[in-house]
Amino acid sequence: MNRWKYVLLLLLTFVVAGCASLFPRFEAPSVTVSSFQVVPGDSIVPTFEIGLHVINPNRNALKLQGLSYNVELEGYRVLSGVSNQLPEIEAYGEGDVLLLAKPDLFSTISLFTDLMNRPRDKYHFNLDAILDVGGLMPKIRVNKKGEVALAGGNH
Repeated sequence: MNRWKYVLLLLLTFVVAGCASLFPRFEAPSVTVSSFQVVPGDSIVPTFEIGLHVINPNRNALKLQGLSYNVELEGYRVLSGVSNQLPEIEAYGEGDVLLLAKPDLFSTISLFTDLMNRPRDKYHFNLDAILDVGGLMPKIRVNKKGEVALAGGNH
């Protein structure tokens, strides 16, 4: 009986080693916020442009399946969204993801009241994003903090 356990353990070891070779080593891509600004528009509700720069350190192309994000401005959650219109980042390459988002006017009334009562040149933002590369690969989580000038400047 001990002999069968040994053979089974050896067989299991070979199967696991074989499966590991099917999935090449995955290095987490680097994601940075390249821009966060207000873009001109015709509406009283501002449109925000959020730029993400993705660096792929892997030997295989990074096929982004989807992205979800939340943005807080001065502690108020003002933007939430998803996108499935994402570029493929070539192996050992770089690419940019550009998101255009409008806040929900009713959920940001407190923020606008605060901005009117305490105007300032720059405002703190916090971006949380999750990039889905599909398959068995882990999701890429991004949390970035910075400042934005509501007059249209970059962070």
